[in-house]
Amino acid sequence: MTISFVRIDDRVIHGQLVTRWARELPCDGIVAIDDDVAADSLLSSVMKGAVSDTKVWLFDVATAITKLPKVIASDKRYFVIGKSPVTLQRLIEAGIDLTNLNQKINVGPMSSRSNTQVIGPNQSVNAVEIAAFNFLSDLGYRIEFRLVPDGSFYSWQDAQKKLN
Repeated sequence: MTISFVRIDDRVIHGQLVTRWARELPCDGIVAIDDDVAADSLLSSVMKGAVSDTKVWLFDVATAITKLPKVIASDKRYFVIGKSPVTLQRLIEAGIDLTNLNQKINVGPMSSRSNTQVIGPNQSVNAVEIAAFNFLSDLGYRIEFRLVPDGSFYSWQDAQKKLN
């Protein structure tokens, strides 16, 4: 399997991902998936520019569904990053196997928005995201909320205890 890291991060690609996670874990390329980011050529260009030594692809979900099987079949190691757990749910429902080396999904920042509940530092979820996390957890993925590699973390089961 060529997916070495699966992450949910509402910033998609940013300095922390490149300077911390990509240095800690094996990575030959980054596949970022979000409909809005992929549709915005300026934002896509900025995100690709944030990464100098690693190949980056930005796909909308429909394109990712067609391209990821080829990525997964290669012998290189890739990060797969979705802006939301809903993105990963859509991929899996379409038949994409996101199994990585340890069946873990890392969750970084999910900023506070309207109709969200705070579950941790810089991490908030809405009802649709809660359902998506439950979907992923029910499939056996270990969901770990950790902003940086050496930071503290908590599980989805821990986060659920904080929900109203």
